[in-house]
Amino acid sequence: MISCMKGKGALAVAVDSFLDFCRIEKGLAPNSISAYARDLAKFLSWADAGKCAGIPDAEGVRAFVDSLYRSGLSARSIARHLTTLRNCYRFLLREGVVAADPTALLPLPRQWQNIPKYLNSEEINRLLGAPDASKPAGLRDRAMLELLYSSGLRVSELCAVQLSDLNLDLGVVRVMGKGRKQRLIPVGRCAATAITQWLSSGRHLVLRGKSSPAAFVTSRGG
Repeated sequence: MISCMKGKGALAVAVDSFLDFCRIEKGLAPNSISAYARDLAKFLSWADAGKCAGIPDAEGVRAFVDSLYRSGLSARSIARHLTTLRNCYRFLLREGVVAADPTALLPLPRQWQNIPKYLNSEEINRLLGAPDASKPAGLRDRAMLELLYSSGLRVSELCAVQLSDLNLDLGVVRVMGKGRKQRLIPVGRCAATAITQWLSSGRHLVLRGKSSPAAFVTSRGG
């Protein structure tokens, strides 16, 4: 039997409160909240399987972490789960839901430090030249790749760029990043040229009469 603090359904309520806190008060990005929700859903599922109706204490949390190791997850994935649990329990401790943080003494698994992989100049040029610029979708793809290369945006940020975020006269794009922090990113000349070609010669053909605030769209306006 998993060791838990009393309170039927308390863990599910606690998780919902934590996610609301992340969404409303901390203003975390949707991707971050989704990642927390997935990790905590696994925690809830594990607790339900062990007939735990309350909030797992230190013994219960250690048992959950042991189950992650037994499942064969990578050290990186286990470290992410532990970070999620720590953030959740710290919130619950501040709110007075728990009397102590059972994750405080849990060590993170040791991870190998991998050397980042990168493309050389020839590979970059091949990538940027891959889209077929004779087709509307090719103009879009080239504009997206040029903007990524020019600005260093995250892919999620690129997908969220709207027409109103682009100011090609000034050579900048407005981006809403993590924690809903807004910033202006310079756009290089090659990227600005590719975006202009897409907006003037390709976007309306891809949309086929539909409307969308997004700068880069699918044929369905997504």
